[in-house]
Amino acid sequence: MSGKKKFSMFSAILSVICVVFVAEAAAPVAAIGNSQYFWWIFMIIAFLLPYGLVSAEMGTTYESDGGIYDWVKNAYGSKMGTRVAWYYWINFPLWMASLAVMIPDLLNIIFGWEFGTFASIIIELIFIWVIVVISFFPVCDSVWILNGAAAIKVFLAVLIGVLGVYMALTKGVANEVTVGSLLPSFDPDSLSYISVIIFNMLGFEVICTFAGDMEDPKKQIPKAIVVGGVVIAAIYMFSAFGIGAAIPTAEVSTDSGLLDAIMLITGKETGIFIALIAFLFMLTLFGNMISWSLGVNNTACYAAENGDLPAVFGKRSGKNEMPTGAAIMNGVVASIVVIAAPFIPNEDLFWSFFALNLVMFLMSYVPVFPAFYKMRKIDPDRERPFKVGGSDLVLKLYYVALPMILLIVSIIFTAIPLSFDAETLAATLPITTGAIIFIIIGEILAAKKKKAA
Repeated sequence: MSGKKKFSMFSAILSVICVVFVAEAAAPVAAIGNSQYFWWIFMIIAFLLPYGLVSAEMGTTYESDGGIYDWVKNAYGSKMGTRVAWYYWINFPLWMASLAVMIPDLLNIIFGWEFGTFASIIIELIFIWVIVVISFFPVCDSVWILNGAAAIKVFLAVLIGVLGVYMALTKGVANEVTVGSLLPSFDPDSLSYISVIIFNMLGFEVICTFAGDMEDPKKQIPKAIVVGGVVIAAIYMFSAFGIGAAIPTAEVSTDSGLLDAIMLITGKETGIFIALIAFLFMLTLFGNMISWSLGVNNTACYAAENGDLPAVFGKRSGKNEMPTGAAIMNGVVASIVVIAAPFIPNEDLFWSFFALNLVMFLMSYVPVFPAFYKMRKIDPDRERPFKVGGSDLVLKLYYVALPMILLIVSIIFTAIPLSFDAETLAATLPITTGAIIFIIIGEILAAKKKKAA
């Protein structure tokens, strides 16, 4: 690519914020109650910090469009690389579908329009395919979208934090704060939401797939991850306080918690201000999907070009080399999900699709941390522009074992029923079943790769 790149240092930092900070995932975490503050602090120290530093080292040492797929493949071979690429990709259309089902409700808040089932599906499909079309163009062409979405996310997070402070000072907090309430809750329902906290911290490696559009990726990537990580940790904590102070835990909705909190504080469910917040929130959903699609599509396409995913994912545009095959597959799968959604007997479709997306997404990261350690051992002489410090024991325990354990525990509490009452089974079995189906597909793909080799 000739000429000066359009992806500046400032844009890189904003892109990290756009990718990693997930406004719509704040409500499920707030559903934990006051113990969410403990879990936020614990996860920032135990997961966000080691994950961010590992991503910075691996992303600057092994530059490619493959991201975590390439890191794992280099360490453990094509079969494991295939699994990671598949899990990493399939989460995205599921996530896109979970956000799509929110759009008709947001439009209802903004314009007061009521939608039937058919109209809702059409709106959801429009959301999906707008994302797909935008992802046909290079990231530098969409940088204004990423920057704008990041700015809106920060604004909404700060707003909900400020409103929470206002509520605490004028009307008292919605959830009584006691020493006991701040201690970690090990209730199975609460622990199932811990995976959302980890999800809220993932995505640093996506910025590594933008390296080709950066002016100086070896310097920009680690700086963007460190600065973006600090900002993200701060706004998560502030917005978490805002929701916890503004809305009783029992009333938190997993699909519109930010809006619910603002409605509770203002005492209004309609009006220009509420409509504006709903509109801005909807824009962040577009920003999330656009930023993630660029990274996920590059990874899936790169894996297909290396024979580790079906060839359809490897199709590129003849004009700009963008991974159009992976983008179209995103649209196809997400469309099938939203069309089938009305026939799924579940009151909270957002959480069902989102939780399944969570499970597959978290699974793709489990091998990343041992891959980091193994590449240190088998490729010790490689130049590392950014290198994680610490003794061998620190690397094993803090940078490998701890984040792996947290990922595995989160997957278990999200995907596996821990009690067998009818309500728990109804909520969890679709997630378990979906995860098993996608794992089997991944194993089939990995087995085909092995035979071909």
